[in-house]
Amino acid sequence: MSPAAKHRTILLTIALAIQSVGYYAAEFRDEKIPAIRPLQEFPGKVPGWQVIRETPVEKEVLDVLQADDTMNRLYADPSGSRAANLFVAFFKSQRTGRWVHSPKNCLPGAGWEPSESGFISIAVPRNGSPSQITINRYIVARGDEKSVVLYWYQSHNRVIAGEFSAKIWLVADSVRYHRSDTALVRVVVPVQNNNDQAAVQAGVDFIRSMFPELERQLPA
Repeated sequence: MSPAAKHRTILLTIALAIQSVGYYAAEFRDEKIPAIRPLQEFPGKVPGWQVIRETPVEKEVLDVLQADDTMNRLYADPSGSRAANLFVAFFKSQRTGRWVHSPKNCLPGAGWEPSESGFISIAVPRNGSPSQITINRYIVARGDEKSVVLYWYQSHNRVIAGEFSAKIWLVADSVRYHRSDTALVRVVVPVQNNNDQAAVQAGVDFIRSMFPELERQLPA
């Protein structure tokens, strides 16, 4: 086993141990379930974008996801030349064996294959001033189709890119605040004329526009 692989194994073992201890301790406490407005109340218009289509999530997907609320909308700019699909899944609790499914696992199951992955930092308005958030950036393809996928986990006004980090914060929040709620936020932009960068920029522009509303929508 390489040194890097050993390092990852040790980190994973520590994380699982922390998770086990955290859940054991939290099991004896009442969990606090936050109040949240229905996701359907999320604005149909954000600066420079508006909803052009709303698509219910398929029952088969809901059965696997086990989210408490979902939203799946297609937004477009006034010219109609740029579009972004916004999917949000909110989980009131992850205590009963429910885990947030990573798009990294779901997309290949739907026939989408990743061609590029990494992270991207975006300056978004928070409390009246710009703030940097780091999220996942995925480029996927299925046949002749190609899309940019930008996603993250959001809990208590905290934006988390990595699945590993999300698990660590889940344990910490369960122990400190008796809460395990979270949201999966995913933005998908189709790539046109094989211009990946233009699709990424459209996704970034959309996220900047809708992020303040998202923070108001999700529980702090």
